[in-house]
Amino acid sequence: MSIIIKTDSEIEKMRIAGKLAAEVLDYIKPYIVAGVTTNEIDQLCHDYIVDEQQAIPAPLNYKGFPKSICTSVNYTICHGIPNDKRLKKGDIINVDITVIKDGYHGDTSKMFYVGEVAPHAQRLCVITQECLMLAIEQVKPGCALGDIGHAIQKYAESNRYSVVREFCGHGIGAKFHEEPQVLHYGKAGEGDVLKENMILTIEPMINIGKRQIKMLKDGWTAVTKDRSLSAQWEHTILVTATGSEVLTLRDEER
Repeated sequence: MSIIIKTDSEIEKMRIAGKLAAEVLDYIKPYIVAGVTTNEIDQLCHDYIVDEQQAIPAPLNYKGFPKSICTSVNYTICHGIPNDKRLKKGDIINVDITVIKDGYHGDTSKMFYVGEVAPHAQRLCVITQECLMLAIEQVKPGCALGDIGHAIQKYAESNRYSVVREFCGHGIGAKFHEEPQVLHYGKAGEGDVLKENMILTIEPMINIGKRQIKMLKDGWTAVTKDRSLSAQWEHTILVTATGSEVLTLRDEER
């Protein structure tokens, strides 16, 4: 499969889908408190996407995934399935939102703190977000995918963290996952070269401990093998003529 260059009308639809995905993260923030379950967070997001946005939660029934969002708590790396376990003070949680509007996807995630969190957990979340922002700074026509991965890996490892290698960012549009694969590690100058009007996600997963993962029996949930904390941030990004446009930018980032 080749990389799809988006048309102007497709880009406009992607802008709308990206904005909606970002709005779900803004909406859910006040509800992420000690005592709430990730099932309750899932239901709130589902209702908001379907009823308020008249959109579709892309994860629901995607290859059998049973919920409308992914919730990854503490040492869960990604694809955590919402359940009835209650969040507690000091938890960190990634909420991953993908909406479909008019046939096009917007995909984004962010870390939330449940009450006061330990300094080492907060630092992990901040550095992981900085990894994402450094990667986005690379994005422009002529940039190699390896430049993106290299920026993330270099910064994470300079902070003595490790980069998860089993999952990656991806092209996105009418399909949830398109070419290319966007690795979060690599060598500068290697890989496919970005062109104007490509759209892709960058979504680094960074661990405090070792990078090795373990898959749970549900077939979805990935956790750190050494049970160390993991963090992830994600944006959907358009390659413009001169650089990039973050389609899932939240109000707090503007």
